Amino acid sequence: MIDDLLLSNDNKIIFLILDGLGDIPNPSFNLQTPLEAAKKPNLDGLAAKSGVLGRIIPVDIGITPGSGPGHLSLFGYDPMEHEIGRGVLEVLGLNMDLREGDLAARANFCTVRDGVVTDRRAGRIPTEQTERLCAMISGSVREIEGVEVIIKPGKSHRFAVIFRGAGLSDKLTDADPHKDNKPFAYTRARSEDADLTARVVNGFIGAVMDLLKAEPVANAALLRGFSSMPDIKPFTEKYRMKALAIATYPMYRGIAKVLGMDVRQEPADYDEAVRILKENYNDYQFFFFHVKETDLAGEDGNFEEKVKAIEEVDRIVPAIYGLGPQAMIVTGDHSTPCPLKGHSWHPVPLLIVTKTGETDGLAFHEKNCVRGSVGTIYSKELMPAALAHGMRLDKYGA
Repeated sequence: MIDDLLLSNDNKIIFLILDGLGDIPNPSFNLQTPLEAAKKPNLDGLAAKSGVLGRIIPVDIGITPGSGPGHLSLFGYDPMEHEIGRGVLEVLGLNMDLREGDLAARANFCTVRDGVVTDRRAGRIPTEQTERLCAMISGSVREIEGVEVIIKPGKSHRFAVIFRGAGLSDKLTDADPHKDNKPFAYTRARSEDADLTARVVNGFIGAVMDLLKAEPVANAALLRGFSSMPDIKPFTEKYRMKALAIATYPMYRGIAKVLGMDVRQEPADYDEAVRILKENYNDYQFFFFHVKETDLAGEDGNFEEKVKAIEEVDRIVPAIYGLGPQAMIVTGDHSTPCPLKGHSWHPVPLLIVTKTGETDGLAFHEKNCVRGSVGTIYSKELMPAALAHGMRLDKYGA
């Protein structure tokens, strides 16, 4: 139905996505959430004067989403229908040459002691260390069983891998225990045609461990998100809007590229991200502005850092909304509660800043979002609401 109602105009819509924004009451901080505790006069002012509140469910009730499904649903793609592996997103975000038939994987360095993963992120080693380690691996591990191996460093402890050869399959389990203090995990084939691929991946992991055995912290690697390039309708065709993504982390730049959004240079900080937004504002109708720091703080269980991240975003809100978009959406792709130190199934707070005159008159945080007029909706239903508030949908019927 949406296809028949889309209007072509130059009205602007901005999605300000604070990754992992949602949280739960924290007993160590007067049962507040970071969003509730943060001093954010700009977001609260917009919410009280020009905003309607609600909550979004990224995938389904009780389902904890990964960042890929979380973002796909934000942009109106059903994450149960469209599955894009994190490997593809990471590889594309790092501008690697992913070809048909390639297998992509998201990877990170970790610390292993006596067969147990004691730190999945290797202490979040600096990017310079990851670059050094990746150069060491690239110089020694170029091929496994006739399959070419291509790696590239990302940010901090992260890197990406492309396996290139005939007959590769993405039907693999993650080579990652997903939690600290669990036994190191190798990949396993989930179908018979993936046996070769499993051997290749495990051969690579073993070679990496041999190379890094003298490293004090980053002495092994975890691989997950095995995937190949998907077939998906571009965002620009789906909504008849030119879209620009502004993001620092490779994975989110990868999501944008899979959906056919344009991606500019990687911003060094929030101020440069705002500058990129301003410089390109006249050339696009939709903007995806991604913030990662809220999610990092949530994963570390660091309440104060998550508050600080929200307050830092609040500082740049006047510059973003000052550009005059017809509608601005402020939300997250999923919740990352500090007490849980990871993604969760909890609904994500939602703020729609609109020029229609509607307002709930409430500050922006989880407790008020429960009371908001938008209610609780699925994330995949957010784009139609954004298009409507952006005055980009025609009337249905006579």
